[in-house]
Order: sequence, then structure tokens, then C-alpha cells
Amino acid sequence: MSGSHDFDRGAYLRRINLVDPVSVSEAGLLRLSRAQLFTIPFENMDIQLGRRLALDPAALFCKIILGHRGGYCFELNTLFRTALLSFGFEARPVLARVRLRGEIHGRDHLITLVRIDGRDMLVDVGFGASGLRAPLPLEPGYTTTQDNIRFRLLDDGDYGFLLQTENRDGWQNLYSFDTGLVCDSDIEISNHFTETHHRSSFVRFRIAHLPHPEGGTSLLDFSLRLVRGDAEESLVVDPGPAYLKMLETRFGIRLDAAYEELRRLPDEN
Repeated sequence: MSGSHDFDRGAYLRRINLVDPVSVSEAGLLRLSRAQLFTIPFENMDIQLGRRLALDPAALFCKIILGHRGGYCFELNTLFRTALLSFGFEARPVLARVRLRGEIHGRDHLITLVRIDGRDMLVDVGFGASGLRAPLPLEPGYTTTQDNIRFRLLDDGDYGFLLQTENRDGWQNLYSFDTGLVCDSDIEISNHFTETHHRSSFVRFRIAHLPHPEGGTSLLDFSLRLVRGDAEESLVVDPGPAYLKMLETRFGIRLDAAYEELRRLPDEN
């Protein structure tokens, strides 16, 4: 994952619909992160198809950039970190503990810390529907509004930092993390659990999300949720070819229909 890879910056920028030069600055980091977030979907279709994930930069580039696919946190944030390093940013991986349902998980979520002008920024382009929309300064007590969604970062004692988002019921925990050193083997072990363990949501459900500044499109198995501003619509997607078509039209996910295993994708688990 940290090995050498001749990263094609031009192809990456075309994939995320950016044409202007990227500056190594907070403004450049904001442009890059939002461009990838809004064009490359969060999705786990390879896990659902029983395909093992490859996290080395060359494989991720082939899948996501050339193959017009998405991925989940270990894929999307690794790709983004590789892009940042290629553009000249100082970036490193961090593992986080998901806290969505109250319990504290193991370190099963990958995020990125970026240091610019002596200031550390939290960047996450791979958390799905409730995730950050822009970089966040690594400052306890920092509160911000991103696309009308409020986030805050708290001191979480022995767990380091705690990221929260505000909803109708108040502040909801997203994940906690510390800034200790993370190596490739840590990421490999965490990713292996998340993509294979029977308790993992990514093993149990088909998931996809593609945000936009006014909301986003989310998929959970056969349920599609469309949010734009205050308007929300829920749809049920039929199994069969319509399901594969929906993945492409709603999320830009292009699955290779030549694979025999795709015949199983639209069926009920």
C-alpha cells in the first residue's frame, strides 16, 4: 500500500472532473476532497460478489479510475492518500473506531490526516451517508457546518478524538481515533475483518452512497433513498437487469456483466 506507484494525476483529475491545477494548500485539499467525494461512489459490490479486495495503489487505480468503480473506506481513502502524496501533500493513514450504534468497535475504519502549514487536517472521503463533506481541523471543540450538516470534534480521552454529527435527536457519534502510527499490516488486518467477518455490515448488506451538495443518493440492498434539500424520496429497486442498470445510472458503478457471478447480485440473500 505504501509501495511505489507511478500515479497518473491527469487520469485521476479527469475521473473526478477537475481540470485546473491543484495547489498544495488548504484550498487545494478542499477542492480535491470534494471532487472525489462527489464523483466516486462509496460501495461494496465486490465484497457482495465474493471478490477479494486489493489495496495496493496500482490495483485501486485500475479498479476505481480506469474501471469506473467506487469502493469503501479502505479503498477510497487509500486512493485519495495516494493522490495527495503524488500532488505533494503530507498525508498519512489513521485507523478509527466506528461508534454509530453506541458500542465502540475495533479500529475498522480508515481515515487520513493531512498536515498543511503546521496544521493537521482530518480528511475522510470514505464514510458513506453520514460522513464529512470537507476537511476538518484536528482541534478539539471545533464545530463546523458542511453542506448544511453540522459536525464537531471532541476530546475523547483514552480514545483520542471523537467525531460527531448533529441530527434531529442531537449529536450522534460517528467514530473515535487517535493519531498513533499506522502501518500497512495494521490496515490489511482491519480491512480483512471488515470485508470478510459475518458481523460486518459490508458482508451482510449491499451498500452504496453518492453525495452531492444538496443531499445524496443511498442504497441499502433493494431500498433506494434520494435526498435533495428538505425533499426525500424512497424507492424499491426490482431485482434483475434493472438493479445493475440502477447501479450505473444512480451511482456510476459499472459492473462487468461478463462475470458469471454477477447473475447472483440482484437475487435476495
